[in-house]
Amino acid sequence: MRNTERFTIHRMRIRVESNMEKKQVLKKILKYIEKYKLQVIFSVLFAAINAVFVLYVPVLTGDAVDCIITKGNVDFKELKRIVLIIFIVVIIAAIALKLMNVCNNYITYNVIRDIRRDAFEKLEHLPLSYIDNNSSGDICNKVINNVDTFADGLLLGFTQLFTGIITILGTIAFMLSISIPVTVAVLLITPLSLVVAAFISAKTYNMFKLQTETAGEETAFIDEMIGEQKVVKAFVAEKQNIERFSEINEKLAEYSLKATFYSSLTNPSTRFINSLVYATVAVCGAILVLKEGNAFTVGMLTSFLSYASQYTKPFNEISSVVTEMQNALACAAKIFELIDEEAEIAEKEDAMVLENAEGRVTLKDVDFSYVKDKRLIENLNINVEPGMRVAIVGPTGCGKSTIINLLMRFYDVDKGSVNVDGHDIRDITRKSLRDNYGMVLQETWLKTGTIRENICMGNPDVSEEEMIAAAKSTHAHSFIKRLKEGYDTYITEDGGSLSNGQKQLLCITRVVLSLPPMLILDEATSSIDTKTELHIQHAFARMMKGRTSFVVAHRLSTIKESDIILVMKDGHIIEQGNHVELLKKGGFYSEIYNAQYATVD
Repeated sequence: MRNTERFTIHRMRIRVESNMEKKQVLKKILKYIEKYKLQVIFSVLFAAINAVFVLYVPVLTGDAVDCIITKGNVDFKELKRIVLIIFIVVIIAAIALKLMNVCNNYITYNVIRDIRRDAFEKLEHLPLSYIDNNSSGDICNKVINNVDTFADGLLLGFTQLFTGIITILGTIAFMLSISIPVTVAVLLITPLSLVVAAFISAKTYNMFKLQTETAGEETAFIDEMIGEQKVVKAFVAEKQNIERFSEINEKLAEYSLKATFYSSLTNPSTRFINSLVYATVAVCGAILVLKEGNAFTVGMLTSFLSYASQYTKPFNEISSVVTEMQNALACAAKIFELIDEEAEIAEKEDAMVLENAEGRVTLKDVDFSYVKDKRLIENLNINVEPGMRVAIVGPTGCGKSTIINLLMRFYDVDKGSVNVDGHDIRDITRKSLRDNYGMVLQETWLKTGTIRENICMGNPDVSEEEMIAAAKSTHAHSFIKRLKEGYDTYITEDGGSLSNGQKQLLCITRVVLSLPPMLILDEATSSIDTKTELHIQHAFARMMKGRTSFVVAHRLSTIKESDIILVMKDGHIIEQGNHVELLKKGGFYSEIYNAQYATVD
């Protein structure tokens, strides 16, 4: 098969897929609009009232012209009556237009509200794998920018589409009432406008789709650069990032220009055809005036010419609407991609609520990998009795944090089971499972709000005294009191001017306040100075007493007192025992311990 044939087939396939996608998107949009069908009916009704009264004006104008031309003396009384009627008709048309716009705004912004709500709700129920595999900038672009663009297209569609269609139909009816032959001549030229608009529309959609995708890529890159600006400056990577941004920006400019070029063809093309319509009416009307005289008067020709303008104007507006709708549909497709994403596995209807867990945790024959063809954890078995302190150590990427993800059911195992108190965690509600765990990670979790709100997030009903006591036990109280507003200091999700150590102390204080039966500490003191860490270790020791605890640490001095140490490598537990036992074995644990410390305790 020749390259040209392959290219033609490829283009045809893309066009078919594009048309199918548009149909699917339109069905979804109509499903959202269906909820507001009463407002749609009123919008159409007001559009019809507006169109009919606007179209009645040329009839009155023609009567006024005939009143002046066909009579020797101008009948001012009759003329005043016609002018008064025109004034009333215009007022009614304006009121109907206003009411139609009110209905359209109500429909549009309620539909947008519903779509944004569904998008955000889906975001809250998506598995963490989706968040891990998609940039936050691109997700934000879908929920915010794409929805805004879709709103503009939808509002324009409602505003101009209804009035345009009704105006066209009404104009045809009025023209037929004046002269059937001239109307037929006008209708014969009309399909040209529709064919041109349809041809350009197909080209425009693909360009707007590429424009939308590239805009999302650019937003994601900017978001990444803002969040990682310190890293950029530390590695003097400004030039590379400017070049990368310029590359994306050039692509966006190219697609935007092509989309604008194709969309800008619509209006002049339809205007040219509309001019043909107007010229046809003028010529045919003039001939009829000369031939038939009283049967087709100058006033009737004036009315017909007005109708020709009224008839062609909606085609220009609808062409603009079609262009904007291509952009809106492309944006809607991106939004529905998010809404249609598969949510995390639903909880069982009879899922149990785990209350006051004893802390017996078992991982049995567990297999798991983030990428299905790249194995990470295989045949993992762990048995933890209530109150045990379990340390997990090993080189980077061996699966330590992955075990934490499985314990919290952020991810489900591929094979085997994770059990708490003898129950498979897939049979337990996620909320009750996670309520029984307290987590402090190397990466701090803060939300926009006050220090108080961040500390009390896990237990909002604690008293002021309990909150301050917890902060003192973690040595967070001293730096909090130095802040301008103390515990009422407002911070953003990145902690604002707080250091990494101070942010981590807030997260530790949060866990101290809630004190769940099981604890997970993943490099919890990695950002804290050595002196403060010693105090924190004492606080942790008190907190972990009688509680099942999982501690992930690189600094082995922090896990010496653990009941059992699991040494991991390549997704497997290769050694286990307490600190002294593992050192005596002289295995992998002994190697990494001796690599950190010159002498063995």
